[in-house]
Amino acid sequence: MYLLIKGGAVIRLMRAGFHLYIMGIIILTLGIALTIQSKLGASPFDSLLVGLHRTFGLTVGSWEIVVGLSMVLCNALVEKKRPEYYAILTSLVTGIGIDSWLFLLRSWVMPGTWIWQSICLGIGIILIGLGIAIYLQSNFAPNPMDRSMLILSKITEWSMTYSRALISVVLVILAYFFDGAIGIGTLLNALFSGVVISFFVPHVMKLINLNRKQEKLAS
Repeated sequence: MYLLIKGGAVIRLMRAGFHLYIMGIIILTLGIALTIQSKLGASPFDSLLVGLHRTFGLTVGSWEIVVGLSMVLCNALVEKKRPEYYAILTSLVTGIGIDSWLFLLRSWVMPGTWIWQSICLGIGIILIGLGIAIYLQSNFAPNPMDRSMLILSKITEWSMTYSRALISVVLVILAYFFDGAIGIGTLLNALFSGVVISFFVPHVMKLINLNRKQEKLAS
């Protein structure tokens, strides 16, 4: 009986895309770690996390959890709804992933020249886009940043592009005051992350649909 219940829970998680959720976050956090290690600048959000780490201590991943929790609570206050607890889980898993990759990479990914820094940054941006493209295919847990973007878009009646741009500007300003990891990589992240995500999404969807068809044929 226990095995049947456990098996049913696993099937429900798979249907919700939990495997895509975890796979996407693993790839996403590897990309984040590489952009941080490049020393050329991380994304606006990650720049703030690095700045908070430099200013107050704690790890970058710990600040991901703290800032993510703050955004979840602020989103709930603005919408006058209960907090989305799954979103807190997303911040927790992402924070653990960032710290784990930074720990693994810090001893052997130390680009010393501008060329290697650029390569590290480029691979990081590509992996971030791929990770998000995979993560978006799951129906498991929302991202606090994306939820804030949707709320701002709803309140201001702006497009999601403008709403995300405004949030990014605010994050960069905060990162500047906290000595964040701001650089050319921050600008490139803001400009090209959406392009990379848009490129990967249809390919990821095609692979997922193909896999589902093969599973149906096999059953």
